[in-house]
Amino acid sequence: MNLYAAESFSADEADILRRYFTNLDQPVFALVNLPEVVKGALFARYSRSMSSLRRLFLDEFVDDLDITGDATIDATVGLRRAEALYDRVFFEYGDDSVAQLGGVHLACEQASNLLTKVLEWGRLMAYLEQSTRYIAYDQRLGGRYRYYRDTEVLNSSLGTRYVGDIDRMFGAYSELVPVMAGFFRDNTPKAPGDSDFAYRQAIKARALDSVRGLLPAASLSNVGIYGPGQAYEALLLRMRAHPLPEARSYAEMMLTELRKVIPSFLKRVDLPDRGGLTSRYLADNRAAMDETAARIFGDAVGGPVTDDSVELVDHDPDGEIKMIAAMLYPHTSLADLTVESRVRSMSADERVAVVRAYCGDRRNRRHRPGRALERVYYRFDVLSDYGAFRDLQRHRMLTIEWQPLSTRHGYVRPAAVDAADADESFDAVMARSARLYEALSAEFSDQASYAVALAYRIRYSMQLNARSAMHMLELRTTPQGHPAYRRVCQRMHALIANEAGHAAVAELMSFVNHADDGGLGRLDAEKRAEKLRSVQPHPSSDPSAARSTNNDGGLEAER
Repeated sequence: MNLYAAESFSADEADILRRYFTNLDQPVFALVNLPEVVKGALFARYSRSMSSLRRLFLDEFVDDLDITGDATIDATVGLRRAEALYDRVFFEYGDDSVAQLGGVHLACEQASNLLTKVLEWGRLMAYLEQSTRYIAYDQRLGGRYRYYRDTEVLNSSLGTRYVGDIDRMFGAYSELVPVMAGFFRDNTPKAPGDSDFAYRQAIKARALDSVRGLLPAASLSNVGIYGPGQAYEALLLRMRAHPLPEARSYAEMMLTELRKVIPSFLKRVDLPDRGGLTSRYLADNRAAMDETAARIFGDAVGGPVTDDSVELVDHDPDGEIKMIAAMLYPHTSLADLTVESRVRSMSADERVAVVRAYCGDRRNRRHRPGRALERVYYRFDVLSDYGAFRDLQRHRMLTIEWQPLSTRHGYVRPAAVDAADADESFDAVMARSARLYEALSAEFSDQASYAVALAYRIRYSMQLNARSAMHMLELRTTPQGHPAYRRVCQRMHALIANEAGHAAVAELMSFVNHADDGGLGRLDAEKRAEKLRSVQPHPSSDPSAARSTNNDGGLEAER
């Protein structure tokens, strides 16, 4: 059985695509022979479209490119010449830094929501994931709902039930999307000055937000990745050691395509005494810790709970003093401890004056103070629905660890679902998800999480410094953000100010938004994007395409 739906292209389309994509029939492929700005724009558009990357390229980009000079190129056959220099420097002499200099844009399509978290774990890569907030999952792929069908599960006695139950979860989602859209239209009428398009897009986003929790973690997503060879090597070795079969098989598809572009950087992956040894080390450590934790805690499990939680579990009480010392240090010729001692003797007003001078006149959240904010740290223990977690997990400038996704912590039902009298339908899906998860757990402990709906809670820890916190909390509390992760980040900010007592740090984060969004959170963003389009029309026939270049909800690199 073919796990992945293959695309169909005409002979003329295939002739064009062969010049720029390393294959035409697999869910993993690399982009080559294109300007960097085109590859970046393709990935930016990717997150807001149901189309595959190759189809997007044909429909929206190829007409704007001069492709005549590439007529003799066939990227699907891989590299034809030896990379002697890289072989000598990187492979023979082991200079890992060389592998940081060659990067690849890789498209990873039809990956489950469990696999996307594995793909997005590394810090030294850039990711852009398809959004559940802007794309309705009621559309089918190859005649089937868009979720991962694990071969081991399908070939077991639970295979028929797995497909039937998840099909019904998708069916309930499809039925509730128009119900919730009607609810938001009835309760938030269009203002006279709002355009029809911006209003429709805002309504759609709110409707999809309210029901995305019905989707199972098996739901498929597309992820665009850009990274250097060294980061890809580390990612592949982690994936080969991962307990999820999907991750291990997907790693082999990725390796096949990457070797068509940067073969020298990946030669060590298959060497028994290099890549093989590293993957075994990772797998053995995971197994040893699973056994150790089971011995210490036995059958003890957390939950059930009745609400989300965000706890500040660790911070440095002297963090603000050390941060202010770090602000002053590069502007003196004094030892670090001498600077810190002087700061400790300052009055509160004097310290505030230093902080305000360092922060300056921030006009928007992209104006970020320097690295002195990295001197203070916070560790949070968070329990939120999986939908919120999948958005927060993608922030790379922090340390995040998460526990296995299960149904033991209960689920979050949006207030709008209750107000629309759709709570019974929502609860029925949650019950179906829980029953399927329990049935799978006995035989398929690693794959059982596929059945868990995104509304179920997951527990995870986040450790980050104040500079990273400023970036994340200001970005993720904007009115157009999803209410679930907005609540988490608003609570973090309050804990920094009140429980840690770091009022100066909290004040620096001046663009954290604590207002409750009682209307259409995306409406203002849609109106801004529409105004931008009126000044600079996007070449695509789809007006939503321009939004991705002004996306406040995506992965913004920390500067």
